[in-house]
Amino acid sequence: MKDVCNVVQGLKPVLLMVVVQIAFAGVNVFYKFAVNDGMSLRVVVAYRFVFATVFIAPLALIVERKKRTKMTWTVLFQSFLCGLFGGSLAQNFYLQALALTSATFASAMSNLIPGITFILAVCFGMERLNLRTAAGKAKIVGTLIGIGGAMVLTFVKGVHIEFGSFHLNLLHPQNGTHAHSATGAHTLLGSLCALASGISYALWLIIQAKMSESYPRPYSSTALMSLWGSLLSIVLALCVERDWSQWRLGWNIRLLTAAYTGIVVSGVMVVVISWCVHMRGPLFASVFSPLMLVTVALAGSTILNEKLHLGWYVHALLFSELQSL
Repeated sequence: MKDVCNVVQGLKPVLLMVVVQIAFAGVNVFYKFAVNDGMSLRVVVAYRFVFATVFIAPLALIVERKKRTKMTWTVLFQSFLCGLFGGSLAQNFYLQALALTSATFASAMSNLIPGITFILAVCFGMERLNLRTAAGKAKIVGTLIGIGGAMVLTFVKGVHIEFGSFHLNLLHPQNGTHAHSATGAHTLLGSLCALASGISYALWLIIQAKMSESYPRPYSSTALMSLWGSLLSIVLALCVERDWSQWRLGWNIRLLTAAYTGIVVSGVMVVVISWCVHMRGPLFASVFSPLMLVTVALAGSTILNEKLHLGWYVHALLFSELQSL
């Protein structure tokens, strides 16, 4: 019985990260619906972190009220960097990539995160580059496969291939807002935005790992990150978006998007990620990113009327090899 408990305990981070990726896949769908409804990209992100802060801050006070760890200027600065890279920058770049391309494309490009995280972890001394071991070689090959897969997805399109026969297109442009056509310029710019988002997200994982060593309180650290993320995102949105009607929420997809992405993802799921990073390290948390791709592809092709081309299947094949490593 003790051995079974140990196995279950060891699988807990794996199962939790699978749940995280499924929840992240839902973000892509809700973001696409909100943008299609005419909601400003910057306002979406700002509301996301406002909802996250309002939800997670009281929870942190309740759950960790007896586990207070001394707040230092270093921890405060680390939480600011988490809010900057893992919050405002990562989400704004990602949402811009989503608007320029498609939910499937943006999520597929995020599969660069494991490779980027590995490179940064080596640079910061959190991972060792040992080419003499099988694990070290696998990490190098996996990073190269990730970069190659992203290049295939960006520059190779190929023929359209049906992904099943069931299609339920729920994406109907409103308020004169239409999805971007998949031009080469949009694809390239979207790729750059997705790359910037991946770098920001990887930096957040590295900083979060450092922060969890001196401040091992996942709820409180997530609350601090959400607070900084909301402040930075609000400032950016106010500088860019001058239409005050964009800030109006009703009982519609905009409110649902803000609530889901804020409470479920930036609230609950970020706590889970923080715990997994503390237990297993930043590279472990990053390698689950490819799992989101299949879920988003299914949703994109069935309810978002997105077309999957040959380049996507080649990309998926490359990342299946990456997962096997």
